[in-house]
Amino acid sequence: MNSPAQPHPESRDAAQLAASRATALHGWNGRDPVWVFGYASLIWRPQLRFDERVAARVHGYHRQLCLWSVQHRGSPERPGLVAGLDRGGSCTGIAFRIPARHVEAEFDQLWQREMSLDEYRAHWLHCRRLAGGAPLRALGFVVRHASPYFSGRLPEADQVEIVVRAHGRYGSNLEYLEQTVAALRAEGLHDRRFERLAHQARAAMRAAGATG
Repeated sequence: MNSPAQPHPESRDAAQLAASRATALHGWNGRDPVWVFGYASLIWRPQLRFDERVAARVHGYHRQLCLWSVQHRGSPERPGLVAGLDRGGSCTGIAFRIPARHVEAEFDQLWQREMSLDEYRAHWLHCRRLAGGAPLRALGFVVRHASPYFSGRLPEADQVEIVVRAHGRYGSNLEYLEQTVAALRAEGLHDRRFERLAHQARAAMRAAGATG
């Protein structure tokens, strides 16, 4: 099984974050709202000031447990796995519309949350509203394959083992996975692979408790 090449996280500094954020917002006119696409914890913990949220689908990317978490849902000694958007397939999620007057402040917070470890690249995505209507363009966070935190595509059995054992600052890895599945279901959305992983991990944890 692979392991993180850099077990102790080193955050990007304020100047690096500001430069990355400015690049992402290049071309924004300062007057229009900006959409952000959430596909995992952003759905159930957006921490954004938004005035509209819609269920949407992105083509060309899929949700995958493919990023080592050595802080929030794991530790350097026992890393967990969190979600990223990876190439191929499609992904359902929630798009949040941020009013223009809040974009600068909200993106500052969003960058600190999502971009501090350079695990993702900010990418503008073409989203189809599931309820119909005009398509929208939203910023999403796509996994960087060059990141030392990219796990690659692990076998499901390995993913289950990792999720069962990992625990970090914000709670267990299993809790993260189950909250993502529950948030998707609450929106009428389903990710069969995530649902299967959550079911298998919960069953494995029960079995370990029964035999421990």
